[in-house]
Amino acid sequence: MNKNNRKQDALNYHSQGRPGKIQVVPTKPTNSQRDLTMAYSPGVAEPCLRIADNVEDVYKYTAKGNLVAVISNGTAVLGLGNIGPEASKPVMEGKGLLFKIYADIDVFDLEVNAKSVDEFVNIVKALEPTFGGVNLEDISAPTCFEIERRLKAEMNIPVMHDDQHGTAIISGAALMNACEIQGKKLDKIRMVVNGAGAAAVSCSKMYLSLGVKKENLVMFDINGLLTPDRTDLDDIRLEFATDRTDIKNLADAMKNADVFVGLSAANVVTPDMLKSMAKKPIVFAMANPVPEIDYDLATAAREDIIMATGRSDYPNQVNNVLGFPYIFRGALDVRATAINEEMKIAAVHAIAEMAKKPVPEAVNLAYNTTNLKFGKDYIIPKPMDQRLIVEVSAAVAKAAIDSGVARKVITDWEAYHEELRTRLGTNDKLLRNLTNKAKQNPKRVVFAEADNYKILRSAQIVKEEGIATPILLGNEDKIRQIMRENDLDLGDVQIIDPRAGCENMEEYANFLYEKRQRRGVTLFEARKMLIDRNYYGACMVQFGRADALISGLTKNYVPTIKPALQIIGTEDGVNRVAGMYMMITAKGPVFFGDTTVNENPTVQELVDITVLIERSVKQFNIDPRVAMLSYSNFGSNEGPIPEKTRETVRILHKQYPDMVVDGDMQANFALNSDLLADNFPFSTLNGKPANTLIFPNLESGNIAYKLLQEIGGAEAVGPILLGLKKPVHVLQLGSSVREIVNMITIAVVDAQSKANVSKSTGIFSKFKGK
Repeated sequence: MNKNNRKQDALNYHSQGRPGKIQVVPTKPTNSQRDLTMAYSPGVAEPCLRIADNVEDVYKYTAKGNLVAVISNGTAVLGLGNIGPEASKPVMEGKGLLFKIYADIDVFDLEVNAKSVDEFVNIVKALEPTFGGVNLEDISAPTCFEIERRLKAEMNIPVMHDDQHGTAIISGAALMNACEIQGKKLDKIRMVVNGAGAAAVSCSKMYLSLGVKKENLVMFDINGLLTPDRTDLDDIRLEFATDRTDIKNLADAMKNADVFVGLSAANVVTPDMLKSMAKKPIVFAMANPVPEIDYDLATAAREDIIMATGRSDYPNQVNNVLGFPYIFRGALDVRATAINEEMKIAAVHAIAEMAKKPVPEAVNLAYNTTNLKFGKDYIIPKPMDQRLIVEVSAAVAKAAIDSGVARKVITDWEAYHEELRTRLGTNDKLLRNLTNKAKQNPKRVVFAEADNYKILRSAQIVKEEGIATPILLGNEDKIRQIMRENDLDLGDVQIIDPRAGCENMEEYANFLYEKRQRRGVTLFEARKMLIDRNYYGACMVQFGRADALISGLTKNYVPTIKPALQIIGTEDGVNRVAGMYMMITAKGPVFFGDTTVNENPTVQELVDITVLIERSVKQFNIDPRVAMLSYSNFGSNEGPIPEKTRETVRILHKQYPDMVVDGDMQANFALNSDLLADNFPFSTLNGKPANTLIFPNLESGNIAYKLLQEIGGAEAVGPILLGLKKPVHVLQLGSSVREIVNMITIAVVDAQSKANVSKSTGIFSKFKGK
């Protein structure tokens, strides 16, 4: 795409439809006259009076506690300079958008026509009753230093100039990790900082706080090296002046330097300068959009370099979005009176530590890579990593409490972590509880399709996290080649190739022959069948050499489940197996069945399926509320499906009087308790929505869960195979790594439960959700 097209695309993006990028959305109902009387007059008077009596109640009755002002006077907008407050508005709206999507913080952007310190400070101070915090943005130096200093001293809410501290916090985390990888000590490194604006000064102060020695840091501005004899420097920049006489220019300073930090201008560093640096140099070329030296040019000049830029198209992007949303999130949540040094340092350490943890597969997918891990090309987390809101916000909140600037103290940190996850719609509490349960007693999981990257990546994740011990089936040479190509490390993982002949093959063949000889299977055919990894894996589980089997990623459901049925069989008292999906939605989990096994069940088969699924939902520590779905509501339509579901409900009511179940009913009535109560007040489901949906046939269930998954944004966990004696779980064709990991976790918890059948008659019975 040429430059002119990109410019027009940007203009179209901002102008088409509703101009701009943000809007105000009501958070309370406004559909009725009563709603409006509550929202405004006369209902609004009551909270006004409460706040008048106790000003702190403003946080209870208004949006102040989640509202940040993004304020600029337009004097230093991006790399565009002093373009004025009106021209800065697209940037401020964009900043507000980032606050919202990354940390669920509401923003009013304010562009003020005030260039003097006094005028700017007076405007912002007057706005303190409105906001929970103030993010200063794009204000020129040195004015920005004095504005921030005064506002922090004179206001009682968090104030931060992100241009200064955001870059300092993110690059500080990057510096810590880069030094660790390169084997350098912070108090020993020699550092060159090119640029002496707000960001460069703040970054340098941060590096000193982290351990860099002042005598080992030299700084340049557009006029050259900062020295004590220069008459054009203010007091802030004079702090970084050096009296070294051996440095005449940037090239001199770069000789034997360990670290270069650029917050200046494009292409001011040459490959020869990099070649003169010390061994294993660290270069942060953060000028935007063109860095001080091109990434490819720098890495070609030094193979041992760790390179970071401000650009998203290269590794190690120093992006302020890793910091400011979560710093303000933590500060707001404890009603901090300031953002102090302790909170900023806490953010640095939280970001640095996060880069060392295994990267969620969703992040790999977002950046079109296969296996991000801590190293020279990954020294700080990626902006799309949703763990940031928990790790950084909680660290900042804790530092605010510990340093005495918090007006609200958090005591239940796990509940706070859950609140943070929920803000971004990642309320997968049930899955996390299952993961914790699995880690308490990891099981051996055999993978029938181990010659697949997704399977191997999932196996690595569950091994690293202590969820399971993988056993891989397939050609060892091919498996190890895939591991090498994708930099996967599974240590001393067991790999078995049934085609190569295995020590237990004859034992398994005799067992299969005895079970299937009256179904036309000879001993020769049994040996041949065991070459199929699904048969071999099922035998491993049957003979106790593995605890669970995972398969189905590359095959249809029937050929995957058939070996398990033939070798392992169903639980005692269970007439058939069924497939269930757990759909993780914003309103909590909803269970779908049967979506994968029984094509067109009869009435009695529907009864059996419902009983099996209802029992399984209970074992998630959830009270099942079962709706039998059709296109009819309690006889409003006739036909084979409504009649079948009505008869199923009649039998269930008679034989299982404690089961909360009703139907036939349409899906919207099952999930909308108000709609159900208004139209069918006699229903046994009245009071709360159904959380367990039984579909009349495979077709409708399969279509429903896939639509909810793709259009509704729900996460599908499954299919969870119910009714087998031992754990076998079949993946959805083409499952993502996250989905595979979820199924492995389910399989481990299933195996834990079935390992003690004398105390348990079904899966997950030991699991207690929190």
